[in-house]
Amino acid sequence: MATQPVCRESSTGSSARFRLAVTSRYWDREKNEWADGHTNFFTVWARRTLAANVGSSVSLGDPVVVHGRLKVRTEQRDGQSWASADVDAVAIGHDLSRGTSAFRRTPRGEGTLTASQTQSQSEPNWETSPTSPTSPEREEAAQLRRQTAGVT
Repeated sequence: MATQPVCRESSTGSSARFRLAVTSRYWDREKNEWADGHTNFFTVWARRTLAANVGSSVSLGDPVVVHGRLKVRTEQRDGQSWASADVDAVAIGHDLSRGTSAFRRTPRGEGTLTASQTQSQSEPNWETSPTSPTSPEREEAAQLRRQTAGVT
């Protein structure tokens, strides 16, 4: 991300925008190494719940993946032709090939989690043991998981 997300609240709902820099990479055969190509900049727009979640989840410098509709506009300013590329995003997330991220589900109808909601919602332990337990041990472990998750 090239800029910090800017979030706005209006009568039509939340919106957020940020600039995204995309640099192509190519293999330079003469130098026998990877090299940076041209950098393109896009303005990414998020609406409604996605906007609220972007504002609380990503920041300047984070590697992100954006999925959405590309819109290229051209206009005349001071006798010069200008082009801009916007993306109306439908999904935005961290690029997990470059690092890790921790996901927190937002309750329905809410844009972001408050600090007290984050603390009250503990993540269940989804880890499994490296060895495969025998059948009675497997049933006991399944029962324990159901009790921990609140399922009867």
